[in-house]
Amino acid sequence: MNQPAPVTHRAVLAIAVPIMLSNVTEPLIGVVDTAIIGRLPEAYYIGAVSLGALIFGFIYWGFGFLRMGTGGLSAQAKGAGDAGELDAVLIRALMIAGVCGIALVALSPLIGRLAFSLLEGSPDVEFHAWQYFTIRVWSAPFALANYCIMGWFIGQGRAKTAFVIQVWLNGANALLDIFFVLHLGMTSDGVAYGTLIAEVSAALLGLAIASGAIRRFNAARVFDAAKIWRTLAINRDIMIRTLCLVFAFSWFTAQGAKAGDVLLAANIVLLHFFDVAAFLIDGFAFASEALVGQAIGAKDRPRFETSLKITWIWIMAAGALCAAIIIIGGPFFIDAMTVNGDIRALARGFLWWAAFAPFIGAVCFQYDGIYSGATQTADMRNMMIISLALYLAAWWLLKPFGNHGLWAALNIFFVARGLTFAARMSALRRSAFAQPA
Repeated sequence: MNQPAPVTHRAVLAIAVPIMLSNVTEPLIGVVDTAIIGRLPEAYYIGAVSLGALIFGFIYWGFGFLRMGTGGLSAQAKGAGDAGELDAVLIRALMIAGVCGIALVALSPLIGRLAFSLLEGSPDVEFHAWQYFTIRVWSAPFALANYCIMGWFIGQGRAKTAFVIQVWLNGANALLDIFFVLHLGMTSDGVAYGTLIAEVSAALLGLAIASGAIRRFNAARVFDAAKIWRTLAINRDIMIRTLCLVFAFSWFTAQGAKAGDVLLAANIVLLHFFDVAAFLIDGFAFASEALVGQAIGAKDRPRFETSLKITWIWIMAAGALCAAIIIIGGPFFIDAMTVNGDIRALARGFLWWAAFAPFIGAVCFQYDGIYSGATQTADMRNMMIISLALYLAAWWLLKPFGNHGLWAALNIFFVARGLTFAARMSALRRSAFAQPA
C-alpha cells in the first residue's frame, strides 16, 4: 500500500473542499423533493414529503456513527499500510449496516406508528407521508451502507470519490423525481420511489468503486473477534454521543417553543445559519479525521502534530469567516427567510449569538475529527455526556434571562465540549503513540 502523502495546506484542502461541496449538495435532496412536489396544486403533498423526510433525517442522523467509526478505522489502517485491515474495515462496517438496515425495514411499521403519533398532521398529510415512508424505508440497508462507503473513502483521504458518489445520489434523485412526478403523474409515492432508487444506485456505485476490497474478502481478517468487538464498541460510543447531541438541540428547540410561536420561529431561522455554517466547517473536521487517523496508524508523531496545526488553522479560519458572514449578512438572510415583522425583529436581537456559535462550534468540530480519527470514542462519549450535563445546568441557571439565557447555554455547551476535549488531549497522545510492551 502506498504511504500517505505529506501533510500540507494543499493536502488539507484536497480533502476538505470536496467534502464541503458534498455537504452543500446534501440538503438539495429535500429542496428538490419540495420543489418538484410543489408543482402539484394540493398543498398537503409538500407537507407529506417534508414530514416523511424529517423522519428519515432523524433516523439516519442516529446512524451517523457508521460514517465516523469507519472513517477513523480506515484512516488508521491506511496510515499503518495494512491493506488487508483496510479491506476488512469496510466489510465489517457493511455487515453492521446491513443488519441495522434490515432491522429498520422489519421494524418500520412500529417506527412509523411511533413517529406519526409524535408528528401529527392533517389526514391527507399523514396518508401521503405514510405512503412515502413505507416506500422509502426499503432503501435503509443501502442508505446505511452508503455511510460506511463514504467514511471508508474519506478516511483514506479519497474525498473526491466521496464527492462523486454524493453528486450521483443528488442528481439521480432530482432526475427520478422529475420523471415520476412530472412525467408519470405520480405524487408523494413518486418522490419516494425516486429517492429509493437514488439511494440504492449510489450505494451500488460506491460498492463498484470499492469492489476490490470486497473481492479480496478474507474471512480470518474480517471475523477477527477482537477487531469486531472494537468496531462495535466504537460505533456504540459514537451513537451515544450523537444521541446526546440530538437531545441538546431538541431541548433548545423545545424551550424556545415554550416561549411562543414567534420566538420559536426566530430561533429556528437563526439555527439554520448555524446548520449551513456547520456543513461548511465540517469539511475541515473530516480532513482532520483522515490525517490524524493516518498519522496514528503510521505511529508518526511529527505527522500527527503537523496535521493538528494545519487543520486547526483552517477550521478556525472557516469558523471566523462564517461568524463574520452571519453578522454582516444576517439581517438580509433573515428578511429573505421570513416576511413576518415580529420574527425579523426578534431574530435580529439574537443574531450575534447565532454568529458566535459557529466560531465556538468549530472548536468542537475539530476535536470531533481528531478523536474520531484517533478512534478515542469513549472519550467522545464521556465528554459529550459531561458537556450535556453542564449545558442543562447552565440553562437552568440562566432561565431568568429568557432567550438570551437559552442561547448562552447553547454556546456554553460548545465551550464545555471544547474544554473537556482539550483536557483529554494529553491522554490521547499517550494512548496513540504508546510504545508496545
